[in-house]
Amino acid sequence: MKILYFAWLRTKIGVATETVDLPAEVRDVGALVDWLKTRSPKHADALANSTVVKVAVNQEHVPYDHPVGPGDEVALFPPVTGG
Repeated sequence: MKILYFAWLRTKIGVATETVDLPAEVRDVGALVDWLKTRSPKHADALANSTVVKVAVNQEHVPYDHPVGPGDEVALFPPVTGG
């Protein structure tokens, strides 16, 4: 699975993208975010308040109960505002 990090998530984690092998128990976005928190202290800090982290799977915004699989591209980003 390819993970993309944007804005302050990328800054806090220290990488823009990474490729990961999912554990079998990770089946949805919520479980993925929880698992990513365990990858490093930087991941844990960046994703500590996951309620503000938005997610897209294969370039489509999805809720945390959306399924994920090994071939997916998952983007994580903070809320976006504009005017």
